[in-house]
Amino acid sequence: MERIPILKMGHFLLVTIQVDLYDRLAMDLEANLIREVNRTGAKGVLIDISAVEIVDSFMGRIIGNIASMSKLLDAQTVVVGMQPAVAITLVELGLELPGVHTALNVERGMELLQGMIISDDIIIDDDDDTFPEKGFDKDQ
Repeated sequence: MERIPILKMGHFLLVTIQVDLYDRLAMDLEANLIREVNRTGAKGVLIDISAVEIVDSFMGRIIGNIASMSKLLDAQTVVVGMQPAVAITLVELGLELPGVHTALNVERGMELLQGMIISDDIIIDDDDDTFPEKGFDKDQ
């Protein structure tokens, strides 16, 4: 059975799609990726689709599902390497991909994920250190 590898790189999972995704393979990727986000505690998922030349509505929904499920597990999703024809097709199909961030390449995608994690950590730290509704630090 064909399987798309999922690599762990620090706090992120990296998926590079190098083959045409038929429906079963796409559904397996979705399930395996979400399982790995949960198992590893990954904070980000980077999906490289630079080798993908054609998408359909099913594939668009799978990417959206991955982003939504990852977000529920406290991980951001970035799709990189989208070909212009793929972007045009997604727009023409009317597919909005909520929760999916995009970048031109893997390097920029990793930078974007790093920035999102730093932003999340700052927000979490601010909430943990003070109780603004009470007007005092928890250490006082």
